[in-house]
Amino acid sequence: MAQDSGDTGAQTIIARCEARGLRLTEQRKVIARVLEGADDHPDVEALYNRACAIDPRISIATVYRTVKLFEESGILDRHEFGDGRARYEDSTRDHHDHLIDMQSGEVIEFLDPDIEELQDRIARKLGYALKGHRLELYGVPLTRKDRT
Repeated sequence: MAQDSGDTGAQTIIARCEARGLRLTEQRKVIARVLEGADDHPDVEALYNRACAIDPRISIATVYRTVKLFEESGILDRHEFGDGRARYEDSTRDHHDHLIDMQSGEVIEFLDPDIEELQDRIARKLGYALKGHRLELYGVPLTRKDRT
């Protein structure tokens, strides 16, 4: 569930790892930098390919272990968008929701104030103060005919 990340958004992944006392090898630092530079939601294979372009000695096993460590430490959020691959993003990114194109697999980030207000209103109606949420929409592109 997406939650308020406080003031940690200004810190790098490496700084947050160090603050949590995680041991950072040079290969883990490369993976952290790749994650920081990602403007998408890479899976382990994509992270591996990007990290190998920087340091060819990095193994896919190292990427898997590092991603698991970062996820368990609250540094990464894991998403499963129905394509059988876990994808990752920095847990301190500003809140947003996702629309997944079921044909191409593209993940589109969006934020809609009306949806945010509706979710808060529903939680209050049910007697809750909303502290976080995760919204994933799945769709296929409309044809021109469907848009009219």
